[in-house]
Amino acid sequence: MSYNFFAYISRMRYIERWSLMRNALPENIQEHSHMVAVIAHALGIIRRDVFGIECDPNECAAAALYHDCSEILTGDLPTPIKYYNPELREAYKQVEKLADERLLSNLPAEIRDSFRPVLGGEAEERLHEIVKAADKLSAYIKCIEERKAGNNEFLSAEKQTRELLEEYGLPEVRYFLDNFIPAFELTLDELGTM
Repeated sequence: MSYNFFAYISRMRYIERWSLMRNALPENIQEHSHMVAVIAHALGIIRRDVFGIECDPNECAAAALYHDCSEILTGDLPTPIKYYNPELREAYKQVEKLADERLLSNLPAEIRDSFRPVLGGEAEERLHEIVKAADKLSAYIKCIEERKAGNNEFLSAEKQTRELLEEYGLPEVRYFLDNFIPAFELTLDELGTM
């Protein structure tokens, strides 16, 4: 029997983010999910190694890799619509759950339960604050990169996203903002090369 799960996953590259804004640097959900996974992994390490809070960075990365998979079936609903009001937000969560279940049904039964925790399941819920913070940090980095590319379309989003990140109250987010975000303002020459 043939299963469609990974063929669906590979289609993440066709779903563009930031659809309501002019992009100097287009981004799809596959690229975005990779960056969110990298940041979530880092936040997990920071949580564990800097702040001494038990955390599995690998599980953080896995949950982040799959955090937008439902959009393969739903598309990327723009944030102003998705969060317009509590009823719409809750309805969209239900649509995402149905999409996650549909994706899971495209895996063989013997491995489906191993994917379930990170695809709309327990790990995704338990690690929600880290994955959401990584998602916001990725969005903030996108805004910085757009500004640096001369695109003023993202200035308001950059300011709002920074304010949200400042309000998070997670020490690992503050650590990431203080120690890693400044480098995103640098050119390649300023970063240094091998």
